[in-house]
Amino acid sequence: MNLRAYRRFVTVARQFLPLLLSYARDRNRFLLFGKGRQVPPAERRRRAATLLESLLTLGPTFIKLGQLLSTRPDILPPEYIDEFTKLQDEVPPADWAEARRVIEEEIGPVDDYFENFDTDSISGASLGQVYYAELDDGPVAVKVRRPGVEDLVEADLRVIRWSLPLIMRFIGEARSFSLETLADEFAKTIRQEMDYEREARMLGEISENFAEDERIIIPDVVDSHSTGRVLTMEYVEGTKISNIGELDEVGVDRTDIAETLQRVYLQMIVEDGVFHADPHPGNLAVKPDGRIVFYDFGMSGYVEPFIQDRIIEFYIAVANQDTDAILDTLIEMGTLSPEADREVMGEVMELAIADARGDDIEQYRIQQIVQQVEDTIYEFPLRLPSNLALVLRVATVVEGVCVTLDPEFDFISVATDYLRDQGYLEAGIRQYFEDRADEVQNAATSAIRTPPKLERTLDKIERDDLRVNADIEDSDDLLRKMAKRLIFGMALAAGIVSTAVLYAFATVQAAGIGAAGTLAVAVILYFSFRQASGIRAEPQFTRQNLREREGGEGDGSAVGEIGLGDSFGEAVVDTDDGPPGGGDAADGRGN
Repeated sequence: MNLRAYRRFVTVARQFLPLLLSYARDRNRFLLFGKGRQVPPAERRRRAATLLESLLTLGPTFIKLGQLLSTRPDILPPEYIDEFTKLQDEVPPADWAEARRVIEEEIGPVDDYFENFDTDSISGASLGQVYYAELDDGPVAVKVRRPGVEDLVEADLRVIRWSLPLIMRFIGEARSFSLETLADEFAKTIRQEMDYEREARMLGEISENFAEDERIIIPDVVDSHSTGRVLTMEYVEGTKISNIGELDEVGVDRTDIAETLQRVYLQMIVEDGVFHADPHPGNLAVKPDGRIVFYDFGMSGYVEPFIQDRIIEFYIAVANQDTDAILDTLIEMGTLSPEADREVMGEVMELAIADARGDDIEQYRIQQIVQQVEDTIYEFPLRLPSNLALVLRVATVVEGVCVTLDPEFDFISVATDYLRDQGYLEAGIRQYFEDRADEVQNAATSAIRTPPKLERTLDKIERDDLRVNADIEDSDDLLRKMAKRLIFGMALAAGIVSTAVLYAFATVQAAGIGAAGTLAVAVILYFSFRQASGIRAEPQFTRQNLREREGGEGDGSAVGEIGLGDSFGEAVVDTDDGPPGGGDAADGRGN
């Protein structure tokens, strides 16, 4: 395993080293010194495309890593997030002989356990592939882990762990923490996706939550033919949910399907706390009677009760266009730093809501709001909780699917109706009035306590007995920079004097050495004044900027430049079409 990991390390380094050198030069033009470089949006997007190609070249583990990174706007800038959402998980299927060996090792002879088995896979992905087969009880979809993928993933995980110290030299301290925690999160996530026993448990749990719901279909697991490397499920045919033409031919109500899909995911996230986290069109199909079929539960997760409550508050705040409440909720969830500029963030939220409204003031999109928040999150380094990143991803992808079904779909209206039907809005209103009552009570108590305290303070002032302790907050590190420049200046002055003395009373060679050292100090002092620090420009958020970004013309320029050049900083968006007419049955992509 170690030998394979060493070989992979060399391969990975060869792919990433040119980009890492570019990122290093963004911070110091001459690697070890020199001012930072401004990187235009077009160049950032070009680098993102290059990095995307490298991930595809390196194979399954790095494809999955790119998909996970696309859910982390706290680590990657917007250009990289946009590019990584193009990652597709479909790869050529493994040889049938290898897949058969896995099945027979896990279950037994194929001919003995299946009535019929189609050796041509109906779906292939980086970690697994799906085959059509038949049992006595009817057709099934058999998901088989790709042969040898376990060793490859484990070797790549070691490479990623070994590479972290090197990568962290090119990024800021805040994102170093995020990247290190991401490595642990990724290792856990990809191992879970390879564990088909876990997928079967998640599928069963979600299926049980919707056992009485006739609007959706979740394939049953065939336990007798399922293990940790093979998952056999009921084969359910359906029309791919994004195939609008075929849906219209069978006469289903696309608006009703969109509303059903949105309500189902709201129930998963807000009510049940366990959700299917991969709702791209390849994993959703529609039956002729309008029922929605869900495939592929390899990517799924849990939502803690605390996060569920905050999500409810977020939806209510968006519906009420209450930007302060939106920001408070984001801070409570840990997606936004409490030190972030509320005025700037409030402006982002107001413009996102205004741009999303369109001509009708009631029509606006949660996806656009979340996107603007994600883009700005990158400018305020923080760490997204992993399952919250999945929730954000689910919200945006589901909304995109719904808009594909119905261009006039109103996400907020459906979410508001759902919260009202479940009684959350009324509870929120009661809580609002209870909070205001507490504030009035606290204000009355403060009004009684303040005069005596004020009188005691005035007495101390009159007796010259009042002391004030003040701490100087140097968040921009200005004092350290000033001290460093002062030391360099003193060293430069001493060097000039020393060089003059050596020239007058010693040899020319000694004076030359002194002059060289003095010149080096002068260069360092010069560049210390030239280096930009912190935010180079005030963030400018305008309607025109946001509209340009929506149209793909802004290239992320709406966000102010941060003095990190192009350093490394929810949502695995997979657009694989899959086979028509039920080819996605029971699994979509096989992973």
